[in-house]
Amino acid sequence: MHELSIATAIVEQAGEIARADGAGDVSSVTVRVGELAGVVPDALHFAFEVARDGTALAAARLVVERVPAQAWCGECAEEFALGMPPFFWCPRCDRPSRELRSGRELEITGVEAVPVPP
Repeated sequence: MHELSIATAIVEQAGEIARADGAGDVSSVTVRVGELAGVVPDALHFAFEVARDGTALAAARLVVERVPAQAWCGECAEEFALGMPPFFWCPRCDRPSRELRSGRELEITGVEAVPVPP
């Protein structure tokens, strides 16, 4: 289950971001996960609960924003959903696409933390 190593990295990076901002405990972390990233959101949620234990994120919630896989057809200027399993064939002109526009994302987009009292 590689989601555990991903969740551990999210916990570490979110903790670093909170410390750099002078904040205390983290209340939530938002991540964008692309449809083709190879990450199962439910498994990531479970792994995050394990990885956050005993850290500044112990009570934090994980918010996963799913990003659909989209391709671009340069032949007819059409953006289209790839689906699962991915099908890189333009539904409009019936030609293969060579450009993936979205779907491989795996990034932290937000960290909410509790300010440290003065």
